[in-house]
Amino acid sequence: MKTISKLGLAAALLMSGSTGAAWAAALVQVSLWDKGASTEMAMGLAYAAPGLDVSKATMGMKVLPDAVKAGEVTFNVKNDSKDTVHEMIVMFLADPSKPLPYIDAENRVDEDKAGDKGEVSELDPGKSGSLTVDLKAGKYLLICNVAGHYGAGMWAEFTVDP
Repeated sequence: MKTISKLGLAAALLMSGSTGAAWAAALVQVSLWDKGASTEMAMGLAYAAPGLDVSKATMGMKVLPDAVKAGEVTFNVKNDSKDTVHEMIVMFLADPSKPLPYIDAENRVDEDKAGDKGEVSELDPGKSGSLTVDLKAGKYLLICNVAGHYGAGMWAEFTVDP
């Protein structure tokens, strides 16, 4: 009986040790949504835009939770659109009061200059993807950088606490 108890205890310790690593990463659920391809895309809703009224957004992101502790963060991303491709990019905000650098001719954020920390590339409607990154404390912006989507309000603030 003692041998079984020791084996049971050893198995429990091994299992808790292996799941402990999985529990170390913060888990964030991200839903990418829009009002449908037939809806005219809103304009002028980029982060930090003057007179910003996000209630007019025709696209967006739901992020739960919107704050985590610094370290390894896993984003589980689902494109909940019925007919539009979306993506999610993690951008570090060096100065949260300033807009991200933008390429007007391409109608999208300049990812190289903006502080791109990783992405879940273009997801077809209904598809999912994930991204695990090591994030330091600070303010971040999650964006969709498909042409026009960021300016249509497809972004969400995200905080990483110390």
